[in-house]
Amino acid sequence: MHILHLSAVTNWGGGENHIENLCSELSESNPEVKNTILCARNTPFHKRLEKTDLNYITAPLNIKVDPRYFLKIGSFCKKEKVDIIHIHESSALFSAILADKLYNLPPFVFSKKTSFPIKQRKKTLYKYNYPKIKKILCVSNETKKVAEHGILDHTKLLTIYHGTNLKTKSSETPFKLRKKYDIKSDQKIIGNIGNHIKAKHLETWINVADTIINKNKRTDFFFVQIGTFSERTKALVDQVKSLNLEKYMVFMDYTPNASNFLPQFDLSLITSQSEGIPQFIYESMYHKTPVISTNVGGISEVIEDNTNGLLAPMHDHKRLTNHVITLSENSELQKDFVTKGYKKLIKKFTTSNMAKQTLEVYKNNINL
Repeated sequence: MHILHLSAVTNWGGGENHIENLCSELSESNPEVKNTILCARNTPFHKRLEKTDLNYITAPLNIKVDPRYFLKIGSFCKKEKVDIIHIHESSALFSAILADKLYNLPPFVFSKKTSFPIKQRKKTLYKYNYPKIKKILCVSNETKKVAEHGILDHTKLLTIYHGTNLKTKSSETPFKLRKKYDIKSDQKIIGNIGNHIKAKHLETWINVADTIINKNKRTDFFFVQIGTFSERTKALVDQVKSLNLEKYMVFMDYTPNASNFLPQFDLSLITSQSEGIPQFIYESMYHKTPVISTNVGGISEVIEDNTNGLLAPMHDHKRLTNHVITLSENSELQKDFVTKGYKKLIKKFTTSNMAKQTLEVYKNNINL
């Protein structure tokens, strides 16, 4: 069996991490299954793959729909006798459809990794209901529920949690946060890992810092955010400056192996307004860093409020602030949360489980 995985994004994020984890797990557990990744050339994902043993090919992607990219899909499938095309995001899906018109490609499997609703536009609905798509793998039950409004055949929808790769964990970092950023020993580090995109709503994250430091006069906190900068970054930096928070917050930009910094966080704080399930949660649970999050997307399927973490409505920086202060001052509650979270992670949310379930989908939908 030969699987071609498609990614047409130009940055590095949870979706690309999922592809890497899936292919790594399958190469180890089922070496008879060949996996090849097609990614955009000269992107962070391409550079990341260069450092792995995974099979990959690249194509230029200088515009959203680049003929060189979708022609590469078709020619590779014909040359290498690909059995299934696993499409990992919507831009790649459109390219695959264009390639199918020219090459009559093998069956598609599509991964829906966010809880964004499918837009009720004719072109969008055509794309997501394209007949070559045999299964749509949803990252959470909430994502599946949202997708039902745009998918005509609900039997195509299946939830497969992504999980975390237990074999690749490390806490080695090129520097210590406290030393590099002169964070005092009595300051608690509140961490976040996520790219600077609308879904992460880092404006709320900054508002939590403002409430804690400026309004509550609690200068014993320091906020560290790791994630790829974007066109939204300047506004975030301006917000930090306007609130005089420069001494209490740092944006680190894209950082390789960002999750390795998690053991240096005292708390993980997620302020997203839309999610599937962020990899950051799984990594926090593994490294036993307590989690506070907005209750959006599939997050509540992993974090149960007041059982293995604390949840708040999206945009509610006051509730999140109370959670941060409460949890930071209760070491017993932290221990209880991380113990329960770790057990739940190992039982249900690993890439090993994900790979087994995904392989079954491939086997059941291959053209024999």
